[in-house]
Amino acid sequence: MKVEIWSDVMCPFCYIGKRRFEMALEQFPHKDDVEIIWKSFQLNPNMETDPRKNINEYLAEHKGISLEQAKMMNDRVTDMAREVGLQYDFDKAIVANSFDAHRLSHFAKQFGKQNEMEERLFKAYFSEGKNTADHETLVQLAADAGLDAVKTRTMLSENDFSDDVEQDIYEAQQVGARGVPFFVFDNSYAVSGAQPAQLFLQVLNKVFEG
Repeated sequence: MKVEIWSDVMCPFCYIGKRRFEMALEQFPHKDDVEIIWKSFQLNPNMETDPRKNINEYLAEHKGISLEQAKMMNDRVTDMAREVGLQYDFDKAIVANSFDAHRLSHFAKQFGKQNEMEERLFKAYFSEGKNTADHETLVQLAADAGLDAVKTRTMLSENDFSDDVEQDIYEAQQVGARGVPFFVFDNSYAVSGAQPAQLFLQVLNKVFEG
């Protein structure tokens, strides 16, 4: 069974959705027959990377709300993340365009390390306050995920995998993914959002039984 997951590194619900899906997968008897493919999506393609600004400040500006309101919104998401064992720190999270992180995900896919790369990127962004648009940071994260640092640096310095990222974003429109996370099971069944693990398990069983 193939499961394609459209997501964005800067999407807090995508990391939560990843965990909930993994919880479902652990209970799925045929989990070894499931191939997971991560697909690129950009919530804000025009976002300018700004290491001086955290996500609370960005959200306040982006939505035209107070910093206090933005923090309250993010606190609720932090509580959701904690329920699945994730530690979010929005005070440290850096405003970073995700395009190069998506290129890195495609690069990792070549070596069968895409899932590890996605996990490392999410943790770096939401828990560690790392700049996931900075190339040297991405090289280090790639090394953490088991990829060759020199090859990663070379890839990032070129325009490699840009077309793949654009193709994923185009495909998202074709399958009706207007937000993320967006899961497509065997090209036939779609689930939108960070749904409860039990729902993912139901879908896995339903699709597997055909």
